[in-house]
Amino acid sequence: MALELHQLGKFKLKNPTLIEGFPGLGLVGTISASYIVEKLKMKPMGYITSEKFPPLAAVHGKIPLHPARIYCSEKHNLIVFISEFVIPMDAVHELADELFQFAEKNKVSQIISLGGITIKGEQDTVYAIASTQKMRDTLSKYKAIKLIDEGATTGVTGVLLARGAILEFPVASLLAESHEEYIDPKAASMVLEIVHGMLGIEIDTSELERESKLIENKMRDMMGKAKMAQQHYKKTESAQSLGPMYG
Repeated sequence: MALELHQLGKFKLKNPTLIEGFPGLGLVGTISASYIVEKLKMKPMGYITSEKFPPLAAVHGKIPLHPARIYCSEKHNLIVFISEFVIPMDAVHELADELFQFAEKNKVSQIISLGGITIKGEQDTVYAIASTQKMRDTLSKYKAIKLIDEGATTGVTGVLLARGAILEFPVASLLAESHEEYIDPKAASMVLEIVHGMLGIEIDTSELERESKLIENKMRDMMGKAKMAQQHYKKTESAQSLGPMYG
């Protein structure tokens, strides 16, 4: 089964912004994207499936959900992609291709990726990479942002940035300074402040600090289960493939 984006119903959106929040350093992407979805009361727009994804369901409010989901808000003209497991390396290019096609189909105006980067100072900086000069000019206006001159970025975001640069499509990666050793809600609040400035959408981040322990426990439990499920799936798959050979 190939990777598929399943869309639920039709929504009235006009050149919306697409926010991508996938797991990474400090789980900044997942935390911040989840927070946006919750606080803006965004509606389910779809979900993503692939045989390369771990076989699990995320349970929120007693409801089982696909762990890779799409939400939207007609009021805020916004789409959010969220994943509660690390995207497998062999699915990165396929997911980036599907996401870009989805953006073109829905006439998305810009893609903003949220994530974390290793702390280099006092945890007061959001580093950024942008695919177009116009986007770089926009980001350079924020005092908290430092544009990255040289380096590399990986995963779905890296593929989206490279393609955006070739096609002159605006893609931005916002990377808040984050702790490597634990989940970092403070870093999530830092990128959300930039999102607020860019989109003019009011997102109260005060609860992130207060709820940091709860968020940390929930995310650690979810990521642990995803990792265990993926390991178990690989062992089962390996055993099944070896069975007939040695049977």
